[in-house]
Amino acid sequence: MQENDDAAGSASCESCRIDDSPDPKNVWLSSRALKNWIGGAFLFGALFLTYIFSDSNSVFFLMEGDNFRLSDAFFIISIAIAGNVILRNGYDALKDFDLNIDLLMSSAILGSVFASFLGRSNIFLEGATLAFLFNLAELLEGYSVEKVKGSLRALMDISPDVATVIRDGEKMEVKVNSVEVSDTVIIRPGGKIPVDGEVIEGNSSVNEAPITGESIPVDKEEGDEVYAGTINEQGYLEIEATKKSSESTISNIIEMVENAERKKTEHEKVIEKFSSYYTPIVVSAAVFIVVLPPLLFAQPWSVWFVRGLTMLVLACPCAFIISTPVSVVSGITSGAKNGVLIESGNSLEAMSEVDAVAFDKTGTLTKGDLVVTDVIPLNGRNEEEVVRCACGIEEKSDHPIAEAIISHTYENHRFDHEHAVEDFEEISGKGLKANLGGKKHYAGKPSMMEELGFDLGHVHHSSNSEKIMEEAKQMCSNENCLNLTGDTIPRLQNEGKTVILVTTEDHLEGIIAVADEVRSSTKKTIEELNSEGIKTVMLTGDNENTAQVIAEEIGIEDYRAELMPDEKVEYLKELSDEYGSVAMVGDGINDAPALAAADVGIAMGAAGTDTALETADIALMQDDISKLPYLFRLAKKTNHVIKENILASLGMKAVLAVGVPFGLVSIALAVLLGDAGMTLGVTGNAMRLSRILPD
Repeated sequence: MQENDDAAGSASCESCRIDDSPDPKNVWLSSRALKNWIGGAFLFGALFLTYIFSDSNSVFFLMEGDNFRLSDAFFIISIAIAGNVILRNGYDALKDFDLNIDLLMSSAILGSVFASFLGRSNIFLEGATLAFLFNLAELLEGYSVEKVKGSLRALMDISPDVATVIRDGEKMEVKVNSVEVSDTVIIRPGGKIPVDGEVIEGNSSVNEAPITGESIPVDKEEGDEVYAGTINEQGYLEIEATKKSSESTISNIIEMVENAERKKTEHEKVIEKFSSYYTPIVVSAAVFIVVLPPLLFAQPWSVWFVRGLTMLVLACPCAFIISTPVSVVSGITSGAKNGVLIESGNSLEAMSEVDAVAFDKTGTLTKGDLVVTDVIPLNGRNEEEVVRCACGIEEKSDHPIAEAIISHTYENHRFDHEHAVEDFEEISGKGLKANLGGKKHYAGKPSMMEELGFDLGHVHHSSNSEKIMEEAKQMCSNENCLNLTGDTIPRLQNEGKTVILVTTEDHLEGIIAVADEVRSSTKKTIEELNSEGIKTVMLTGDNENTAQVIAEEIGIEDYRAELMPDEKVEYLKELSDEYGSVAMVGDGINDAPALAAADVGIAMGAAGTDTALETADIALMQDDISKLPYLFRLAKKTNHVIKENILASLGMKAVLAVGVPFGLVSIALAVLLGDAGMTLGVTGNAMRLSRILPD
């Protein structure tokens, strides 16, 4: 149904593609639109000659017993001009044996012309009206679809076209797509940041709403990440580009939304299958309407021919084919503008059916910014030796616990890399091992050390801590004995801390405890989800005591502790069997297996990370689960709108189809209500999704 020489002027029920189309208003200035306006002028001129200036409506010649008048010539000119695109596209469809709406409309228009010349009734008016109104319907559809796509174009437009860079000591303006990684880019107050990068000079507040949906500016200083399309509110910044413009976070967002639009949802597949039966059935009904009454009941064939043409118009499945994709595009784009990236329409549909949500603890329900709270040296070691040893082991890990230990070491102790780290290995879900200075060391959970054969029931401490002094007992000739499994470790865990033991191959060297802080939005989010009847569960590899402390604080009744990654996957299956559809919320990296196993995988903190976008069905741009209730509302409303659109468009077609044989529906009414009207209706209904906002 698309015009070959002017895609902008054509809207097709076959697609609702997101592209770089111009402003929606330009639809009315396209070549198709201009042809329709000229054709419409001749149509209205013919109507004036027929009904108002009849004295000027000259007779040119007789035509099968009827007069061919000036108005008829105007009707034919109108058909030739307004119907030009329809007839050309219909011809292309005929060559491809494709029974599409252009072929149907071409048949109806040409049928009216031949019937007028060869029959005994003049129905040029119906043909000209059909050509003009069908074009108008297509243009309205194009305008409506472009309006839906407009919110995505707003995303495309947020990045600037040029950037100021420093090269060879000189400032120069270059196109954004020519900015290279490691280029120094200058952003002045009020300017848009052109590429993703890291601040190397200056301080400012940056409005990250285009990326995260958060309207409160974020303070930025040296070492902080910034994203293309965000706005430098106050200070002068120099950043080092870390990605090309084509690889920026905003580019990933746009690409994700575009890809999401191309993937067919289950609703779309059902509708397309239905339409493959619907159109042939309605076309057959149109043929029967034209043929049977005149043959069987001697009815005037011209009357039934017009009614057949009207039924042919209703064979167009545009409105209900477009009902789902415009809703999906509107929903996904609305989510993207509010900091929620949705991988596809299927993900949005699946989210609307979720009955239970499982959360990873660290970095999801908690901030993930662990800090070292306790260092307990053992067996003659001191605190400095324990943390330096732990730092050496952890330095090659990107786990939050490792980051906490490394940060603590650099801030509070001297660390000079005197020992080379070799044979580093992560023991999944348990800890780490590495050779420091040629000697094997471990850092991990107490359970890992017990598996390695260490006796945690009787150790000697070398700490000056009052708490440790109080816990110490004389279990041998040494008065500084500790029962780690019976006293020290349970106490630390009951305080909500995670315990890491540091050892050599033969001796325990010390204990390091780290703690995390629950996010301020976590408790409220859990309460909102629970109030909506959604089951919430916490899954963590942390110990039972720590898990219980966090769960009680945030209001989650069901939790599972000390889970290995594969055990999280197994528990998700159990959760699915008990409650139905399950969503998993995690960081998108350590929880990749669980995210993949869930019906819907939701990754946290996707801004600036490609991994989260690749491993999840849905990504929250901020490290903040407060968007989850909004996501549920958006998904449920989108699913509701899709069903509304499908039922409304099919219902309207059915009502009009019933009225056609009785002469209650004209061609104009069929086009305006059954096609243009419903197209406007379903797109307008879909656009309401943009009004759904986070609390």
